[in-house]
Amino acid sequence: MKLFTTKEKFRILFSFPVIIASLGYFVDIYDLLLFGIVRIPSLKSMGLDADKVGTMIINYQMIGLVLGGIIWGVFGDKKGRLSVLFGSIIVYSLANISCGFLPQMNFADKGTIYAVLRFIAGIGLAGELGAGITLVSETLPKELRAIGTSIVAGFGVLGAVVAQFTVELAGSWTTAYIIGGLLGLALLVLRISVAESGIFKTVKENKAIKRGDFFSFFSNKELFLKYMRCVFIGIPIWYCIGILVFMANQFAPEMGIVSINPGKAIMWCYIFASIGDFSSGFISHAFRSRKKTILTMLLFNAVGVCLLFLSGHKTENMYYFYCAWVGLGGGYWAMFVTVAAEQFGTNLRSTATTSVPNMVRGSVPIMLIGFDYLKQTRSVIVSAAVIGAIAFGLGIYATFTIKETHDKDLDFVE
Repeated sequence: MKLFTTKEKFRILFSFPVIIASLGYFVDIYDLLLFGIVRIPSLKSMGLDADKVGTMIINYQMIGLVLGGIIWGVFGDKKGRLSVLFGSIIVYSLANISCGFLPQMNFADKGTIYAVLRFIAGIGLAGELGAGITLVSETLPKELRAIGTSIVAGFGVLGAVVAQFTVELAGSWTTAYIIGGLLGLALLVLRISVAESGIFKTVKENKAIKRGDFFSFFSNKELFLKYMRCVFIGIPIWYCIGILVFMANQFAPEMGIVSINPGKAIMWCYIFASIGDFSSGFISHAFRSRKKTILTMLLFNAVGVCLLFLSGHKTENMYYFYCAWVGLGGGYWAMFVTVAAEQFGTNLRSTATTSVPNMVRGSVPIMLIGFDYLKQTRSVIVSAAVIGAIAFGLGIYATFTIKETHDKDLDFVE
């Protein structure tokens, strides 16, 4: 293992690719979580049902993420990591600015327009994290790779916190959308100076290597199992975000709470998710294991969810405490995406790293459908607990069975 001086570590970990990827993920999370924060006030201001229409719009956004994850992932392996960083940010920035002018759009049903715009935003948002993590993973030395990606994720998730404060300070959900879009366009200018991954350039020059073949994940048994294990590892994180945090207000009556603000629930979740993401790279470095890091944080999260469901009546602040708990435990998101990048060769790395986290996000509509179905005959808490048991079961199984990738050389192809 190569040793670096403190000065060398600082220079590598705060290099331009890491900074740009961090800023990109920051804007990505701001725009991705903004609807969850303004869901209730934005829909009520237009006379729409905050729960029914809100669930539909979340589903549209998540489906957009799945589709975008495939499109941008393939594009990243065929054309380059930078092409995704440029293209995706244009799409989601323009979609978010359009959301800011939604009250002035009177040519169709507002709920449908809102859903379509969030679908388009989802497609754009899907490319940011995967392309950034792929670029950083291929640029940094393997000894510092985990810390570098944890910096990207740790700083990036603070975008949700800034989104909440922006909504509160601006006093307008439309202004918050416009600000998010403008932040993306400003970042676009900074990306002009970023260099392409050297590993990708080498593979691109070899015309015999097939790049960006998404369907190979489903036609090759070994690739399929690796791919699905990567997806399963991340599902518990978005179970917590998509059901326990996004739908926090639905748990209030059964827990004896007058009301819960989903925006505040998201804010507290992501403040501590930032701490978890920053920490995960250093924990992985200390354990010399991605798997041990993920499993530790996954089990920590499971304990928090169990306490949330089993500890009886709560206060509003107590619910926010558990949102912070699952946010901290969900900080293995950085390691989860890094593992996805390390599992696959350069010719499929962008396709995997970009599509895997968005497949996880895309599992939210499926979980919400199951959650809503179970609520017809069971309590909200029992319904959420059943979905949670499945999500955590898949995550723990996948973590135990996936290959360790600590210190793995990424200069290889499938």
